[in-house]
Amino acid sequence: MENVLGLLKLRIKKGINLAIRDTRSSDPYVVVHMAEQKLKTRVVNDNINPEWNEELTLSVRDVNIPIQLTVFDKDTFSVDDKMGDAEIDMRPYAECVKMGLDQSLPDGTAVKKVIPCRSNSLAEESPCVWRDGKLIQEMILRLKNVECGEIVAEIEWVDIPGCKGLADVEIIA
Repeated sequence: MENVLGLLKLRIKKGINLAIRDTRSSDPYVVVHMAEQKLKTRVVNDNINPEWNEELTLSVRDVNIPIQLTVFDKDTFSVDDKMGDAEIDMRPYAECVKMGLDQSLPDGTAVKKVIPCRSNSLAEESPCVWRDGKLIQEMILRLKNVECGEIVAEIEWVDIPGCKGLADVEIIA
């Protein structure tokens, strides 16, 4: 756990209108890369609007490194087909976490809204929301390098006792 700042819970909730890669549908799953880490969701068979509702946990050493998501179609007899990719920029969320928010904030309070731009994969505004005593960033990511599709996800920071945390971390704009 050397040089680990903390953990990031990444919830891959669902896919919306994903590309068809088989005859009438696809068998999608998501692969997540961050630095040397690689995780993946389960395959949802025959569905272009899959619901994964899976939580993946990444150890974070540098908040300036984006999280890469790639959606694939599982194929039995050939190489899995790529169905697009997206990127999560953690920096705006990390800035909110660094603020050390008051634990008494009402549930549902939007602390910051991240606006879609060329440097992120957001399909619409992405709020950093206070929920159940935690700061969560909800997002809809538009897949790139594909004709259609979006991924609904959210991130949540987890401090680990004995780790540095985000207090003294430099976030590069």
